[in-house]
Formats: sequence, C-alpha cells, structure tokens
Amino acid sequence: MTNARVEFFYDLSSPWTYLAFTNLQPILERTGAEAVLRPILVGGVFNAVNQSVYAAREATDNRKLNHAWKVMKDWSELAGVEMHFPSQYHPAKSVVAMRMACALADDMPALSKFTKAAFESYFGRQENLDDPETLVTVANSAGLDGAAIQAAAQSDAVKALLRSNTEEVIVRGGYGSPTMFVDGKKMYFGNDQLPLVEFALKENLA
Repeated sequence: MTNARVEFFYDLSSPWTYLAFTNLQPILERTGAEAVLRPILVGGVFNAVNQSVYAAREATDNRKLNHAWKVMKDWSELAGVEMHFPSQYHPAKSVVAMRMACALADDMPALSKFTKAAFESYFGRQENLDDPETLVTVANSAGLDGAAIQAAAQSDAVKALLRSNTEEVIVRGGYGSPTMFVDGKKMYFGNDQLPLVEFALKENLA
C-alpha cells in the first residue's frame, strides 16, 4: 500500500466528471492510492478563469464540441455508466448539491456514496440536480440521512468550505471539473488524463 492520494476537485453537474469519478475507482484499487473528494462550483471557476466555455457552448457549429458529445457516449459505454446528457435540467446550477457534498467532507466514504448516487440521478435518470427534495431522496437511497445532510448544508461553515474549495482550485491552476492533483503537486484535468494520473501514482511506488 502507498500513502499516495488524488485530490479530486469536482462539480456534480459535469458529465465528464461522472466518467472520471467512475474510471478513477479501478486506478485507486490498482495503485492503493486514496481519493480526497473536494466539491467545488465549476461555474465559479469558469467565471474566474475559463469564460470561453460559455462561448463554445453557444456555437452550434462547433465541430470539436459536437464530436465531444459522440466521444462522451463512447466513454459512457466503456465505463458502463448510463449517460443521458443533456437533459431538460441542463445546465444545472448545482449549488445545493455541492453544499450537501461539502456537508459530508469529513466522511469520505459517505461523500463518495452521495456523489455516486447524485451522478446516477442526474445523468442516469435525468432527475433535477437543483431540487432539494430530489437530493434528499438521492442521499437516502445511498443509505445516508438526506434531511440531516440538507440541514447541515445550510450552515455558514459549509457554504464557506464550498467557496474555499472553489477558490483553492483556481489558485492552484485549475480551470474546470474534474481537476485532479496527485500528492498536491501534479495537476491533471478530465477523464482523458486519467492514464497520466495512474502513471504519476505508480511513480510514487517505484
């Protein structure tokens, strides 16, 4: 076993993040590394350092973006996840969802369960990621106390943590979700760079 870790800065509204979260799990198993989930608001990141994302979304003739939708479908089939994107609830603001995630920051197993269930809800069943009642149900389905998590998510401390995480990933060079750091040093972005994450983790074992 190794003490290596992956910091996973993420927003639940991102389909590529769902793929990366799923595909990261076998890498953690193979390397013995641990993941530290760091909820953020990706909209805050875009507004600060990556506003070109919005223009790209509005360009209906954007070949790269149109091809990306096809590649996303291929990735979802490879990862074995049900991906229906975009849905009627896209784009999601995800503020409530990410605050609920932050409320679980001190319990990584619980946060991982909530994250997985929320991804399945939004991208698999096309449920509303911004609806508090839906999120409570999602948490309950993962064996958690949804009402308690929602109540905790309204605290000033949790709101401050979400802002802090978002500001931190920007300061450290991030520009979207998921942004991953291996042992706090090497930064990687997106599902496609997971092989590099695994390579960096294995270097720590050498």
